[in-house]
Amino acid sequence: MDTDKDDPAAENALGGFLRARRARLRPQDVGIPASGRRRVPGLRREEVATLAGVSTDYYMRLEQGRERHPSQQILEAVARALRLDDEAVAHLFRVAGPRNRRTRRAPRVERVAPHMRRLLDTWSGTPAFVLGPALDILARNRLASALHAGFTHSDNLLRMTLLDPAARHFYLDWDRAAESTVAALRRSAGIDPDDARLSQLVGELSMKSPDFRVLWARQDVRGKTREAKLFHHAQVGDLELHYESFTVNSAPTQQLVVYQAEPGSTSADALALLGSLIAGPVPAPDTATGVLSD
Repeated sequence: MDTDKDDPAAENALGGFLRARRARLRPQDVGIPASGRRRVPGLRREEVATLAGVSTDYYMRLEQGRERHPSQQILEAVARALRLDDEAVAHLFRVAGPRNRRTRRAPRVERVAPHMRRLLDTWSGTPAFVLGPALDILARNRLASALHAGFTHSDNLLRMTLLDPAARHFYLDWDRAAESTVAALRRSAGIDPDDARLSQLVGELSMKSPDFRVLWARQDVRGKTREAKLFHHAQVGDLELHYESFTVNSAPTQQLVVYQAEPGSTSADALALLGSLIAGPVPAPDTATGVLSD
């Protein structure tokens, strides 16, 4: 019988991740013949255990949080059984590792260094911004502000994507944008589960967004690296922009995100037009946040 009892141990981070990932695998995905009606979505615990080469009892203890020191070999075997990609494997090791739990810290006030704000200001032809661990937008240049001008919530990528009505019009592939941002937040949660700002954001989104609750339960894990995104801007129309994300070595919890359009493309023309619409003296940044005023 494959049921998850309602007990505190079942709510451990490792168990939640394993249950979510096995629920998304079909028997045929892993070479198991499908036969008869199945009582659970995805794979059964005993099927994952067999694929990983461990006993069903041991795998059950992993999901229930009763096995707290799985070896590297066991985790690698479970990762293969669940068909995890590299980022999901890294997340598995983070949530399974021994952790000295600390008292949850008060939310940190993330600061963007003055030299980083000056660097953003020099990129007049490309939207660029700095993100904190919870995907808060800590600073951005004028073109990034113009790109996001239609949003009411413009302080955090999750709040923009999932709580702001403008997102459904701005992101031409909203589903993909939502999945990507939630997966990035899940990665941050695995790196620092004691981050009070992150917990605060998860709580807010869980209360206000049914879409977030569904995506969060999927336990997808993905960092922001590079990707092409499709936008619709009210003033300049459709844009296809490619972004690259860089870790800020002087502030390792922060990421610099830079968008660019393919040279000579209609998106490049639209981005240049957007830049011309905001041409003028560069405003001073807010000294507390580093975000340029409109």
